[in-house]
Amino acid sequence: MTMNDKTFETYRPLMFSIAYRMLGSVMDAEDIVQEAYLRYRSADHVEAPKAFLTTVVTRLCLDQLKSARTQRESYIGPWLPEPLITTSMPTTSEYDSISMAFLVLLESLSPVERAVFLLREVFDYDYSEIARIVGKEETACRQAFHRAKVHVAEHRPRFQASPAEHEQMLQKFIEACTVGELDGLTSLLSNDVVLMSDGGGKASAATRPVRTPNHVARFLLGLLRQMPLTFSVEILQINGRAAVLVRDDQGNPFLIQQFEMDAGKISAFYLIRNPDKLQVFSRS
Repeated sequence: MTMNDKTFETYRPLMFSIAYRMLGSVMDAEDIVQEAYLRYRSADHVEAPKAFLTTVVTRLCLDQLKSARTQRESYIGPWLPEPLITTSMPTTSEYDSISMAFLVLLESLSPVERAVFLLREVFDYDYSEIARIVGKEETACRQAFHRAKVHVAEHRPRFQASPAEHEQMLQKFIEACTVGELDGLTSLLSNDVVLMSDGGGKASAATRPVRTPNHVARFLLGLLRQMPLTFSVEILQINGRAAVLVRDDQGNPFLIQQFEMDAGKISAFYLIRNPDKLQVFSRS
């Protein structure tokens, strides 16, 4: 391994962290990091590797997001981020920036607003660095950050549950689904609960967000009736919190289900059925 390779490997986790939060896709983030590596290797001389790599990764992500907007417009049903397997319990600040709820919220920002917000809020770059990275004036970056911060603050959960509270709720949810009783399941849901399911046109899913406790509970109980005759359930950590992975009788991933809590109730469900986003869970 050359000195350049060692330097790049030092910054690989940072590069992936930026790219995944920007794109909401593990596969695309890995491709971006690989492209950044090739550009780093081919550069004549890089005096500041971290700045160089951050700039390359961010600009590649911005380019991809511009083309992704057209793809998202033709996407069938809600688009959800690709699940990220997390093996260690993240800190509160780390979880805040990789949770499904946060990544979904980033989708409502423009690509530049997303880049500026992430670089400043999550990765602590100063405005002069951010301006150089995204190719904008510093004043424009400050304005973009302010808009993004206000928007994110307005839509984030008010009272974030701890990992222990989340796992306790997950057990209650599984028990309610096992019993299959509507009132018991409804009692776990907040009044403004929303359920988003991502099938991408390749698996059955709701093509619009499902709202209200009664409608969400009925949708979930209906989904249970659509499960394979024989299936298995695994609990694993996805995007920093416990989630449910359902496999069919062949061991193939059928869906990932995760939820967000607010004030002691389930406030949002994220169901991922698009097989492209479940590939990482396939058994070889």
